[in-house]
Amino acid sequence: MPAGKLVITIAPTGMIPTKTMTPHVPISPSEIAEDVGEAYKLGASIAHIHARDEFGKPTYKKEKYEQIFSEIRKKCPEIIICASTSGRVDPQVEHRGEVLDLYPEMASLTVGSLNFPNHPSVNPLETIKALAKMMDDRGIIPELEIFEPGFINTAKYLVSKGFIKKPLHFCLLLGSLGSISANLSDLTFLVSSLPAECTWSATGIGRFQTQINVAAMLMGGHVRVGIEDSIYYNYPSQELATNKKLVERIVRIAKELNREIAAPNDVREILGLEERAH
Repeated sequence: MPAGKLVITIAPTGMIPTKTMTPHVPISPSEIAEDVGEAYKLGASIAHIHARDEFGKPTYKKEKYEQIFSEIRKKCPEIIICASTSGRVDPQVEHRGEVLDLYPEMASLTVGSLNFPNHPSVNPLETIKALAKMMDDRGIIPELEIFEPGFINTAKYLVSKGFIKKPLHFCLLLGSLGSISANLSDLTFLVSSLPAECTWSATGIGRFQTQINVAAMLMGGHVRVGIEDSIYYNYPSQELATNKKLVERIVRIAKELNREIAAPNDVREILGLEERAH
């Protein structure tokens, strides 16, 4: 069966890249919106958003997210916004859930704990349940972030207990130090472990981003791409990436593989967003 339309998620900023590391990382609301707008014109239909404060540090503040969302919607009102609820810097549920009061269509939900090189991401089961309920109450679809095979088992458990409801969308992230590696066998194992009737996207961290993106396209999945996951366009040469160039490469490869790019309205149908509209 031929693969369907390809959903491209742009992850422009993240929590780690700084202007010292790369001048191309967007930090301010206007910079983030500019990069998201360019990615949207190329074919990205979901924007995975982290907020930074006036000093460039990660922030959970709803007011800062509101500025970013407003700027993005001015440039591309049709794009789907997926807000981060990461607890890597601030673990409090109330802080992590602030952004959900802005009613983005999607929000990230990391369903387990792991060690990143600079910060642990601590996600106790009660925290996951609380964030899942906040999303469900607002009609927000979780982007289930999977860094380890056990995270998939946790997601299945949460579905069986009613904390997470279908439709299910998984984001598989491979290659970060402290999580599953980024061999093709790792990706195929994760995909084979997913529940039936779900959708999934994948990315590799750092040097693994493009190879995991391409593998996902070949397997019929979707992709996440952006400076959040890799500041380099070419890792061996240390050529710095821009979000635009990263998306351009994915679109070019997708066309060579005969994967048509999904528009936002296609994505809402593919992911079942309209079923959960508030």
